[in-house]
Amino acid sequence: MLESLEKLLAKGVDNALLRFGLGKGYLDAGEPALAAEHLQKCLGFDPNYSAAWKLLGQACQRQGLGEEARQAWHNGLEVARKRGDKQTEKEMLVFLRRLEKAAGQDGGIQ
Repeated sequence: MLESLEKLLAKGVDNALLRFGLGKGYLDAGEPALAAEHLQKCLGFDPNYSAAWKLLGQACQRQGLGEEARQAWHNGLEVARKRGDKQTEKEMLVFLRRLEKAAGQDGGIQ
């Protein structure tokens, strides 16, 4: 899948959906830095793509970038709530709570 998406990008196709697919693919392949790069480009095309915010947070967390993950999920929560994307909102709340717990903090996330 990644190879075919990369070919599309090389041909000049570039949009939010393609970048999201690349980001998810690289995250699944254990390449969080590449995933984050594509997800950031995805959000450049569409900052209201709540699923991209969720995956960006995961990509950051997997690189040990806790604060960047937290920021991505906070941004994503705002977007998900505006869009009524309840499932993505719930997932990001869980991720944030786990991050806070791992850091030994109780940030009062709601």
